[in-house]
Amino acid sequence: MTSYGIWMIALTILYTLALIVAGNLAKRKAQQTDGYFVGGRTFRWWTVAFCITGLFSGSTYISIVELSYLTGVSAIWYGVAETIQVLIIALLMIKKFRERLLVTISGLIGDTYGRGAKAISGAITAVAFPMWSVATAIAFASAFHVFTGISLSLSVAFTAILLFVYLQAGGMWSIAFTQTMNTIVFALMFTIGTIAFFINPGISGLQQLAVDRPELFDWTGVGLQVILVWFATFFVNVILAQAAFQMALSCKTPEEGQKGLIIAEIMSIPFIVLGIVFGLSAAVVVPGESKGLVALPLYLMEVLPAPLVGLFFLGIWACALGWGAPCQFSGATSLGRDVGSAVFPGASPQKLVVYTKWSLLFLTVLMIVFGFLRTEQSAWWNVLAWTMRNSATFAPVVAALFWPLVSKNAVIGSLVSGFSAGIVWYYLSGWSPTDFHLDIHPVWIGMIANISVMVLVTLFEQRGTWEVKRTASVKGPAVVISSIVLLFVNIIFFSSLKSLGLIGPLLFLLILAVFISCIIYCKPKADINDDYRTASSY
Repeated sequence: MTSYGIWMIALTILYTLALIVAGNLAKRKAQQTDGYFVGGRTFRWWTVAFCITGLFSGSTYISIVELSYLTGVSAIWYGVAETIQVLIIALLMIKKFRERLLVTISGLIGDTYGRGAKAISGAITAVAFPMWSVATAIAFASAFHVFTGISLSLSVAFTAILLFVYLQAGGMWSIAFTQTMNTIVFALMFTIGTIAFFINPGISGLQQLAVDRPELFDWTGVGLQVILVWFATFFVNVILAQAAFQMALSCKTPEEGQKGLIIAEIMSIPFIVLGIVFGLSAAVVVPGESKGLVALPLYLMEVLPAPLVGLFFLGIWACALGWGAPCQFSGATSLGRDVGSAVFPGASPQKLVVYTKWSLLFLTVLMIVFGFLRTEQSAWWNVLAWTMRNSATFAPVVAALFWPLVSKNAVIGSLVSGFSAGIVWYYLSGWSPTDFHLDIHPVWIGMIANISVMVLVTLFEQRGTWEVKRTASVKGPAVVISSIVLLFVNIIFFSSLKSLGLIGPLLFLLILAVFISCIIYCKPKADINDDYRTASSY
């Protein structure tokens, strides 16, 4: 093991011990049930800002470093897409969800559509989160392996065990303390990385890189299709970002949550800009590597002494933890709190906390198993997680918020069909994370099935109880016209769209437009609404 590895391990262990201490201190604030799941809803805006920065900006930074090394400045669009997602959540979603005292997305589905829907959505959501956790852990483990020689699988296992140790004590308060500490480490990482940049290659080095490899300075170098998929994925995730909601909704007021989210996006700017700078710097000094997160440590070893490199990669470790901790905890909340209350409806709030702590242990084991199954394929786990969770829960969440006509059977059918369709399509793709069947990402197929089943079952099962109502708003006609335009675009330009890899997103937009049209125009009959109001008054 090199001196770089010794410094990295020593600093990681010290930081780990600090996190464990923080988790046990947080335990004092998590005695009440709400304190464990949502911090007693007492967070101020700066706590929310630190939490969201650690969650999104840390994982975005890792992705951008990797992408910028391979594809150049076009990686910026990944950060822009993520930023727009968080701003939409802040401006449009936080107040609505805070009024409902939302804890989890699966809880929202279950509270609206019953125990069966809660159990299914909670189980699917819970299993998806360790996949995201292991994907980011693998990214860090790639660098860790370069310095220490420790296998990727053991690095992932170490990360998973650490997350369990400090999360089980204080829950959401543990995350708040940890993300605050992570933010300090991020600042240290950026300072050291900037020093390395000015030592080598410096501004002149990037100017020469632009001459030698101009494709790295093409703003669409990663490909228009990939950029559009980034924006579409983050757009869809606006109403499904459960881990972000759970942290932001731990705030005192909706306004505090909004302010924290907006400040977090301002704080995300260095993650995006410096992620590109560091990735391009590695491309200058250590060209030819297949992975940016392997090239990065090799680059820093050429430029900086071991202690500074160790401190820099402590920041990468903090990025992995900043994403993994909320994912593991949010998944455990869905499994312990939501599935637990669905299976055992009489369980006390204290019992649900116990279920959640056991769920953390289960998801820790699951994360370790995932890490050993496909250690070098972080993209594979990301695709599977997006497909599972989004394909199952997208339409039910939209319906719970905006369409009271939907029936319980329609929601259960939507959950099962969307999940199944996405997984089957991934299977038809040969489980490849890049080459999909008919060039359509499994998540688009899953969400198309998810929406279609919900609309068809609802309209059929609720026949006689609904009617088409005109609206004075221009939104209705605009959505209907959009549906017609999208239909003709998909038919006329099918071959071209397929060759560009855009047929999946555009088919999804077509079905989504039809779904929104149904929400706008298909309403419960007036006399039935009167019956509901009369019955509810007794």
